[in-house]
Amino acid sequence: MTEPVPTSQATWRNRFIALNLTRIGGTALTIFGIIVWQGNVLREGGWTEVGFPMALIGLAISFLAPRWLARRWRTGG
Repeated sequence: MTEPVPTSQATWRNRFIALNLTRIGGTALTIFGIIVWQGNVLREGGWTEVGFPMALIGLAISFLAPRWLARRWRTGG
């Protein structure tokens, strides 16, 4: 395993912001997907074909993308 590369405080701050924006963006996409799926936003009675996959993708982004970013930064990639 490779040794972590020392980074500056600005780099850590930017990474923290990126992780949180990824989580917030995934959550927003999930909420919007649920609204499209269950609400009358785009179509009367909801739109399952668009809203449900959008909500699942948002959940995947919220939970998996921050881990992927952290792993990538840890290995120096």
